[in-house]
Amino acid sequence: MPDTGYAIAAVLVTAAVTWGLRALPFAALIPLRESSTVQYLSTRMPAGVMVILVVYCLHDLPVTEARAAAPLVALAVTLGLHLWRRNALLSIFSGTATHVVLASTVFTH
Repeated sequence: MPDTGYAIAAVLVTAAVTWGLRALPFAALIPLRESSTVQYLSTRMPAGVMVILVVYCLHDLPVTEARAAAPLVALAVTLGLHLWRRNALLSIFSGTATHVVLASTVFTH
């Protein structure tokens, strides 16, 4: 068993490294907040990420089969509700509920 001094030193080093790793992102953000590139990306990235996620989720969807209608209808509900109400929570929950109901009742195997 290691002596008490070694154990205390190990705990202190671990605590210092943990504190440093948790503080580093905040210290790195300070100069980035004034960056015009970061400000541009903050306005454009949310829509870009959503488009990438939709394309990734639908890229191998067999559109010639009837079961492909469930995700497409759910996507239409999500998009329509978001354009109409501008409420992300409402549109995401409604689209998910639409997909679950259609996939489990109408478009079963």
